Formats: sequence, C-alpha cells, structure tokens
Amino acid sequence: MGGGMRGSGKWLVVSGKWMLSWCVLLGCARAWAGTYYVTVAGLGGEPDYEQRFTANAMDLDKIFKSAVGAHVWTLTGKQSTKAKLTEVMSEAARDAKPEDDLVVTLIGHGSFDGVEYKFNLVGPDISAAELAGLCDKVVAKRQLIVDTSSASGGAVPVLERSGRAVIVATKSGTEKNATVFARYWVEALQDPTADTDKSDSISAMEAFAYADRKTAEFYTSQKRLATEHPEFEDTGKGDAVRAKPSEGREGALMATITVVRIGAAQAAMNDPAKRDLMAKKEELEQKIDGLKYEKAAMEPGEYKKELTAALVELAKVQAELDK
Repeated sequence: MGGGMRGSGKWLVVSGKWMLSWCVLLGCARAWAGTYYVTVAGLGGEPDYEQRFTANAMDLDKIFKSAVGAHVWTLTGKQSTKAKLTEVMSEAARDAKPEDDLVVTLIGHGSFDGVEYKFNLVGPDISAAELAGLCDKVVAKRQLIVDTSSASGGAVPVLERSGRAVIVATKSGTEKNATVFARYWVEALQDPTADTDKSDSISAMEAFAYADRKTAEFYTSQKRLATEHPEFEDTGKGDAVRAKPSEGREGALMATITVVRIGAAQAAMNDPAKRDLMAKKEELEQKIDGLKYEKAAMEPGEYKKELTAALVELAKVQAELDK
C-alpha cells in the first residue's frame, strides 16, 4: 500500500489558521514500507455461500500476493477459526512496524443482537470488540478494515479509531440479509476503470465508490429492494457515511490509501531502482490531496504556494519514472 496518513496527527498553525500537518501524517521521505493483508472467509452455512466466500477470498489472495512488500494470510474453510485468526494477527503484531500498513478483510455472514456485532467463524464467532483488540496490538499506524458481511454496520462504533478506515457492507446491524458487496469489492481491485484519477493505483475510496455503485446496480437490475447500503468511517469518530462529502474530513484517509497498484505503477514497484521514486510520487499525490482538503483553512497565497511546489516536484519525479 502506498504512503498515506501516518504519524502523530499533530496540528500546525499556518497563516493564522489551523490545518492538519500532512507532512507529519504522511511520514514524508519515508522508506518504502510493507503491507500486512489478513483475509478471512467466514462460515458459509451452506455450500453455495461457502464456495462464494472462499472464491472471493482466494481472488484477494492472488491480488495481494502480487504486491511488492506484501505479507499475506488468507483463511478459508477449516482454517477460518477465531484461534487461527488470533494466531495470524499475533504474527502481524510481532512483525509489523509503525510505518507498515494493515488491511483486514472479512467475507461472510455477521450477526447483531442490538448490542454486539459478531463475525461468523468455524467454532466460536469473533466480536467486533475482539477484532478491534487484535488490530490495536498491531503497531502499523495506518489500518484498513473491510467488513463485507451482513449486519456489519453494527461493528463501526467499536472498530473505528484514529488512523483506521472502516468499510462495511450495511448501514446498520439490522440489515441482516446476505450481502453482495464483497463480490464488487474484489471486482473493484481487478477493474482498471475503478482507477478514476488515472494514477495507476486503486485507493480505498475509489474501490469503495466502485463497489457501492455496483451493489446498487445489482439490486436495480434484479428489481429487488436493496437490503444492504455500504458505508465507511475514516475519521476515528462519528457515524459512518455513504459518500465522501464536499466538506469535512470524511474520506480523507480513504482517498490516500492505495489498496492495489496496476499498470505502470505495478511495473515500477517490481523494479527495485524505481520503488523509492514510486513512494515519493505517492507521497506527493497524497500531499496534494491533503492540501485540497485543507484549502478552506489556509490563506489563498499559502495554499497556492504549497500546491505549486508539490505539483512541480511531482512532475520531476514522474519524469524520472518515465525514463
């Protein structure tokens, strides 16, 4: 995963106004970091679901294993137990460094009793609180949890935390029907059209928008009332939302998380001589995104100065990559 929101999240005064220090959050000039991917296909309950969940998980396994610096664990079938998941998360907690990233994807059925959300596994289920506890032990400062299960909306208040983006397939714990969101999340990571900004990478925000749109289109094409409404939360507090608003911080972290690289970006990552340039490029792209989010809090002259400097530097890095 590319550079993104990292560090202490301190605030600096710029031209008399407060703005988020994106250099601090992005960890400017950092060395290339790795990504820890944990994917779980939960209990299917019947053959059709079992096959579907496993197929989705194995597709992600293939996608993630093609990434440079990836550490991949994929649990399916009899391996999908709370004990095994705890073991895998403990390995990630032991090996991951603060500059690394953590991506946890849950595919399957979930339940919500009005108080507690649980993800269905072989044997004892795992609650949102237990999953949050496992993720909290991983020191990676940037984390992404994608819970594609039914009732997953009920997990957001427990899973959300500063520096962590949470994506769920349902708007609440009361949407309990089986979901199709996982299918389109996987598809988003394989379809170049999901890369709407043509950066040769698919961000969590781009993948979410793609999967959300495809999910809605599925119910329309089937002439069925939608029983799932995907949402996300990436500020560490507050309610989940359906789309990135025109103002506010919702979506800022999601827009800077690179889930997969494609095309030229993927080729560059496979070239050791270009990896550092790719890291610098992604940092600059994310700094530019950050400036756009903070534009309203900056003096116009300061905003233009910083944006121009970042764009010029980005052009230089791109020129080096194109050689």
